[in-house]
Amino acid sequence: MTIELSWEDKKTLLKIAREAIQKKARDEKIPVLEVDSFAPPLRKKRASFVTLTKRGDLRGCIGTLEVEQPLVKDVQVRALAAAFHDFRFPPVSPEEIGEITIEVSVLTKPRTLDYNSPVDLVHELEPGLDGVVLSDGYHKATFLPQVWEKLPDVETFLSRLCYKMGVKPDLWREKKLDVKTYRVIKCSEKDLH
Repeated sequence: MTIELSWEDKKTLLKIAREAIQKKARDEKIPVLEVDSFAPPLRKKRASFVTLTKRGDLRGCIGTLEVEQPLVKDVQVRALAAAFHDFRFPPVSPEEIGEITIEVSVLTKPRTLDYNSPVDLVHELEPGLDGVVLSDGYHKATFLPQVWEKLPDVETFLSRLCYKMGVKPDLWREKKLDVKTYRVIKCSEKDLH
C-alpha cells in the first residue's frame, strides 16, 4: 500500500498538529475538523505518529499502528497525546511551543516479516526504510524508520527495541519473535524552512 501526499497535504497535517497543541497549551478550544473539507488523501483512514523535538532532543512521541480514523483526525489526536500525555515527559507548556519542532509520520499497513533465524532477521531488515514492530506475547514495541538515524546498526536497533518492549535486549537472538515492518511518509516542520 503506497501513500501519496502532496506538499500541501503535508503542510496541512503539520498545521493541524501545531494548532491543536497551541490551543490545548493555552486552554483554548481545540478545532473540530470537518473531514470532508480536506483533500481526499487526508480524509482516508490512516495510522500516524507525531514526534515532538526541542532543540534536537525528543520531547514527545505518540502514535498508533492501527488504522482507526481519517488521517487529519488521527494526526490531531496523536499531536495532543505527544504533547500532553507522553508519560516520559511533562506536558508541553505555552512557553515551550515556539521551541518545539513537529514531525508527522503516516504509516503504511504493517506486514509480517517471515524469517528463519536471527541472522536472517538481520539481513531482511532495510535500515533507514523499515519501521519495525516486535511482539512476544503481551510485549510489543515499535521504532519508526527515523530511529535508524540514531541506531544504524541492525543488531543494536533490535536489542534496543527489545529493551523498549520490556524484555531482555538479546531476546531477538534467542527466540523467534513476531516481526512486522512498515514504511512511512514523513513530514517535518524542519522541511518547511
